[in-house]
Amino acid sequence: MWNEVYVEEGLKSHPRVLKILEKIPSAPIYVDRYDEIWGRSKKPYLHKRETLNLFLAKKEGQLLKLAPDAYGLDGEAHYYFIHAYNCIYECQYCYLQGYFNTPDIVLFMNHEDILLEMKKTLALHPGKKVWFHAGEFSDSLALSHLTGELSLYHEFCESHSEAVIELRTKSVNTKEMEKLPPLKNFITSFSLSPSEMARRVDLKTPSTNLRLKAMEKLHLMGHSIAAHFDPIIYEDDFKKNYQDLLESMGKLGLTQNLNYLSLGVVRFTKDVFREMERNYPDSLIQTGPMVKSFDNKVRYHRPMRMWMMNTIKDLSIEHGVPKDKIYLCMEENA
Repeated sequence: MWNEVYVEEGLKSHPRVLKILEKIPSAPIYVDRYDEIWGRSKKPYLHKRETLNLFLAKKEGQLLKLAPDAYGLDGEAHYYFIHAYNCIYECQYCYLQGYFNTPDIVLFMNHEDILLEMKKTLALHPGKKVWFHAGEFSDSLALSHLTGELSLYHEFCESHSEAVIELRTKSVNTKEMEKLPPLKNFITSFSLSPSEMARRVDLKTPSTNLRLKAMEKLHLMGHSIAAHFDPIIYEDDFKKNYQDLLESMGKLGLTQNLNYLSLGVVRFTKDVFREMERNYPDSLIQTGPMVKSFDNKVRYHRPMRMWMMNTIKDLSIEHGVPKDKIYLCMEENA
């Protein structure tokens, strides 16, 4: 999978690095700092189809970031933590294609530093629930068999009941999760689209059906699960297609047992929208009218996207998702 593997000199003897290197046949290249190479020159997003390099590094600077408004359920503090950069999948709407200078993947090794920041953050919100989300810059489960850090975050949730960790994913790589005892505050959330939409725009990802089976497996084991219908992309049959998706979820006993369901319409920054147009000129994402919105993002005009989200919200409630478990993601005064 990896053309070249780069390791920071300071991590040469790090136990987690050594375990990863045992699983990779190519010899590592040692560098002082990953960012002396990673992203220094422009590497087109679609170049990942031909070559993909891996960097094992220490995350410097900000390890936790305050999440924007409407990122999660209202009334609680939300942060996301940075455990990796970039993703092995190739979703046509992915904002990473216009965010970094390269699609090469960075895995950060200093999870203990991240956990220390989480502990400090909990102290800023005494007696209140605090959410920590993973998956903002990389899929949370896709490489978890390689990275081996999930047990650390699980232990943190076990000893800090006021913390909630959400692992956002499109992966069906649940092997590491299956080794862990279920916790209410350690949640795996799956991004889902109707089957045909996922086939056309969620390139290189597991199918919707496989994701649903992974959700069912974790649910039956007692793990906490959630779902994101995000991004919702307009097509003529979008209502029927989400009806079919919800029926499939209901048959597996998922709709009634979600910790939450977020609904969000496809959106881009100006730079990402330009990259998406260049990379996927024939994508059906471009068939809907898009305008510059309240937060400078490019998306459908507000009446259209609110109609779409409220339509799917009503369908979700009809299929057993509790109304108070549904929120509209990244919407002003939603």
